[in-house]
Amino acid sequence: MLDEFNTRFEDMAFARYSLKKYLENQPAKLPAPTILIAVNLEKFTVVHDYTQNKDELIEALEHHLVAYPWQMQQGAWVGERYVTAFLTLRRVAEALRGHPGHKNMIWIGRGFPSLNYARLTVQAQDHLESAVRSCVMMLRNSRITLYTIDPAGVMVNPEEYGGGRFANDPFGGNYQFDRMARATGGGSLYGRNDVDAAIGTAIHDGSSFYTLTYRPSNPPAPDDKKFRKIKVTVDRPDLKVITREGYFPSSPPAPVDMQKPSKRLLTDLVAAETSTMVYDGAPVSLAPSPSDPNTFTVHVDAKGLDWSPATGTTPRQVEVILLVATFDHKGKELTRAAKTIKASAPPTVPANGRLDRALDIQYKVDPDPKAARARFVVRISATGRIGTADATLGQGTPAP
Repeated sequence: MLDEFNTRFEDMAFARYSLKKYLENQPAKLPAPTILIAVNLEKFTVVHDYTQNKDELIEALEHHLVAYPWQMQQGAWVGERYVTAFLTLRRVAEALRGHPGHKNMIWIGRGFPSLNYARLTVQAQDHLESAVRSCVMMLRNSRITLYTIDPAGVMVNPEEYGGGRFANDPFGGNYQFDRMARATGGGSLYGRNDVDAAIGTAIHDGSSFYTLTYRPSNPPAPDDKKFRKIKVTVDRPDLKVITREGYFPSSPPAPVDMQKPSKRLLTDLVAAETSTMVYDGAPVSLAPSPSDPNTFTVHVDAKGLDWSPATGTTPRQVEVILLVATFDHKGKELTRAAKTIKASAPPTVPANGRLDRALDIQYKVDPDPKAARARFVVRISATGRIGTADATLGQGTPAP
């Protein structure tokens, strides 16, 4: 993840050089599938999708044009830079929620701008802490470990970033991006000029791990939002344990009100719609109609659905949000439409328990000669999980 909105232009150039240097020293086939993403205040760019071919990543990196972070250079747009950082963490975590296994997110850049937490209003503090809780929970649920690497290296004048590294933190002490990394079991590497070695360290530390689970003896109350710390100890003093610092108690998604949708719901849907990353939190596939190239069957797999129990008057139901957007050949959005869909199971199914029943939705995209691609976004209301599928319009076959 290349942070181009809160990192000085010269430091970002060194980061790209270091990343290329690291890749050049790797075998032709990388040990794990790797995706390269770049983010600035205007755009979230998948520079290259998942691959194990290092040459493809190097070529994509060389052809990527870095955005000039003039807002950061002037110490402006602090709120927008915070929002961009949180939104980036959320959209990557949501996209990877269905990917099996453990994932490393290596964030190359500063992450958060300098902020005097003590000067914020109570409302602003609540918004900030809520964003931190949400990001930490989403990273945890997606089994993502966050590592941050500061490409500034050994700095002669730390004030160039507006107050140095150490400012406030809602975890209890000083607020900064690497505290979030530690909460996920990762860490922060800074004050080093060998950024390529730092990248290798983060990848190495995240490649070998144990998964431990436990049930708390004092489960949190429904309204408890405090960070619950976890400490893991071993009986060998020569070993160092690196693990998640803890977690925020999770809560089910808020009910969906399409008349007055929440900002978070809109943000997550638009992020999934405008991204080219594949979201597989909910397994979604497309089946084109053999007679109409603009008509599709959106299939939501049974394992991604959460059917409600039946009551005396209401059968088992499932609710999803379907958002469909079309784009032209240059990736410009042309249309966007969203609606809530409720489906009921037949009364013959069990009243409660696991129900393995898929959902098929018929949808016709309005014909448009400029439209080249359509993205279908499905969000399961009961779980908040999102799945996406893309189709090439006018050809009758889904895009790969």
